[in-house]
Amino acid sequence: MRNPLILSIFVVWLNLCQAQTAVPKPAEPSSGNSRSTAAAAIETRTERIQVEDAGSLITELRVGGETRSITVQPKGGMPSYQVQPGTGERSWKIGSF
Repeated sequence: MRNPLILSIFVVWLNLCQAQTAVPKPAEPSSGNSRSTAAAAIETRTERIQVEDAGSLITELRVGGETRSITVQPKGGMPSYQVQPGTGERSWKIGSF
């Protein structure tokens, strides 16, 4: 009598452990869902924005609405530099290979 009870408890415990470790499948985009298609288009959209004034030309690269790089080209023969979008840190490219 004791062995079937232990066996049934073990089987129930095993099923509970198996249910907790199941990995859900990622949702596949459906062809009829225009929202997911629009979201994917926004994520992959690339924009180059140029602003020019009397002192410099600023070029900004955005991918999916997020700024990836900012390049500043001062006028008057000065070398261009890049500005890090998150920190505002400037870096100059010395030489070109």
